[in-house]
Amino acid sequence: MSFLGEMTFMLRFSYTARMKNDFVPVHLNVDTFARTAGKLVGDERLARFDRLLEETLGLGAETPVSYSVRGEVLHEGAAGEKIWLHLAAQVVLPLTCQRCMGPVDMPMLVERSFRFVATEELAAEQDEESEEDVLVTRRDFNLLELIEDELLMALPVVPKHDVCPESVKMQVADVDFVDESVEKPNPFAVLEQLKKKSGN
Repeated sequence: MSFLGEMTFMLRFSYTARMKNDFVPVHLNVDTFARTAGKLVGDERLARFDRLLEETLGLGAETPVSYSVRGEVLHEGAAGEKIWLHLAAQVVLPLTCQRCMGPVDMPMLVERSFRFVATEELAAEQDEESEEDVLVTRRDFNLLELIEDELLMALPVVPKHDVCPESVKMQVADVDFVDESVEKPNPFAVLEQLKKKSGN
């Protein structure tokens, strides 16, 4: 089963999952969570994520942000053990289409895995040296903040419909715009006409 499939399965039993552990997403002990093969599933209102709500201009505050996370410890011989969190999150954000300027519902889905190390120095060093996402192990890790970071990074640069529901209206021409294609009178021809009149 893929991790996304596992997330869907877990979401169906999210209430049961919450009842079986005491893990709190905003104060997650990463080490304990991973060593107990913890699993956490939840839904949070979009209003809980201030930066995401700014992107929607305050719309959709009650929209659910669904997430699933599981922890594990991998033992890799001489390399020792590695602590991992595997995250999936999804939400449908009400954004503004930059083509027709109408509302567009943008489905967002992120699936990422993060390896955790003991110190900031190790995280900075190993994050540069490997393709893995390396974070620092904490006893009160804020999982919701990580979810918000990942969804923000996944936002499209230019949100738009695949096909806009209405044809895009052309903007009214700028009043200060000068159409170079309009023929202008030749100043020398005007001067010649003035000379002829004065000669008469």
